[in-house]
Amino acid sequence: MNKEAENTKEKTIFGKEKNPSSIVPVKLTLDSKLKFRCHPGVRCFTACCGGIKIVLTPYDILQLTRRLGIPAYEFLHKYTQPTYLEKTDMPGVMIKLREEDNKCPFVTPEGCTVYTDRPSACRYYPVGMADFHEGGTRDADGNENTSQEEKFFFTVKEDHCKGFEEDKEWTVREWRADQGVDVRDEMNKEWLRLVMRRKSFGIQATLSEQAKRMFFMASTDIATFRKFVFESSFLDTYELDEETIQKIKDDDVELMLFSFKYLAATLFGAQAIKIKEEKIKAKVAEMKARQDETVLQSIKEYEELKAETERKKAETGVEKK
Repeated sequence: MNKEAENTKEKTIFGKEKNPSSIVPVKLTLDSKLKFRCHPGVRCFTACCGGIKIVLTPYDILQLTRRLGIPAYEFLHKYTQPTYLEKTDMPGVMIKLREEDNKCPFVTPEGCTVYTDRPSACRYYPVGMADFHEGGTRDADGNENTSQEEKFFFTVKEDHCKGFEEDKEWTVREWRADQGVDVRDEMNKEWLRLVMRRKSFGIQATLSEQAKRMFFMASTDIATFRKFVFESSFLDTYELDEETIQKIKDDDVELMLFSFKYLAATLFGAQAIKIKEEKIKAKVAEMKARQDETVLQSIKEYEELKAETERKKAETGVEKK
């Protein structure tokens, strides 16, 4: 690894710096004001597009594959590399930087070639969001309780960035709307809650390999997830109304949002999707049958052991005589 790569500034999903010295230690609200503007005339233009870790959300991947007109598997192979999300064992992907200059593959001296479909992390900069209840809590039914979430905003101010010297003033609300962050937040929020809930469990709990594969597939390749739903026993197992079935059959965004509900149900037991009653009864009967078989086997082994003991006693008695 070269020195430039070793000094890579790692950014999280929200675009926050791991280096706290770059974060201005002031809490901001949606109505707080900041001066910032980025455009081709700024001396540092595209300098922030190199030496960074940009983790992609499912919506980022969906929009970028649409923009490039390629399937998800091709996009993942060509433009991304694997990573783990927010210090968990949840697998994800991040942008694979160019080897020759350690920059984003979509950036040129003239700017970003996918700007209108750029990732969420790029849109956030230089405004970050913190959430003290990112892991979330659950009610008695296992559903996510978001009423206690406490969010605030902050700015990331790096030495190389000259955008803060520009004479353009925004409120945080205006900046987020201009950058399309509000839309991205809405699309990403349920997926991010899955990641943060997993993070709240700590390292003492681990996901099974099957769970990791399912999370990765649903998060990165919506076409393959659609095959899983419609070409397996999925619809025979789960209760889905006809309206939902039609939506997820034809609409990638609806299918993506549905996948988050499925992951919440399978990974964390949320009551977002119900298993059909007959499937539950069949499973209970199967478990009972297995228990009965175990009991019968135990009885059989006990009787065999008892008979063997009796036989040995009888043989010992004969020898003594």
